[in-house]
Amino acid sequence: MGAPLNVFKTYTANLTTTPETIYTAPAGHTTVVLLAQVSNISESEIQVAANHVRDSNSTALVYNIGVPMNDSVNLLSGKLILETGDSIVVSASANDSAQMLLSILETLNP
Repeated sequence: MGAPLNVFKTYTANLTTTPETIYTAPAGHTTVVLLAQVSNISESEIQVAANHVRDSNSTALVYNIGVPMNDSVNLLSGKLILETGDSIVVSASANDSAQMLLSILETLNP
């Protein structure tokens, strides 16, 4: 029996001021990003930036969106399709101030 056709996965990350690749769609897969949520765990408002990266092209999903103290924001208003090699890159305005939760559905390409 081969690999499953569809697999749900969850990724988490503590954000820093350095842009970090949170997820990259693997070879032979298309990914649907179902949820991209950032929670502020600091004592003050922070800003978050997130990008979709394909090859050498980086497109802002959000740029310096404010996240109030003890609150969270969803970085997507809908779903996002990632093709093989596409990445989600995220950073925050302060180290150890935010946590990211990424919920995805990976589909094996025929």
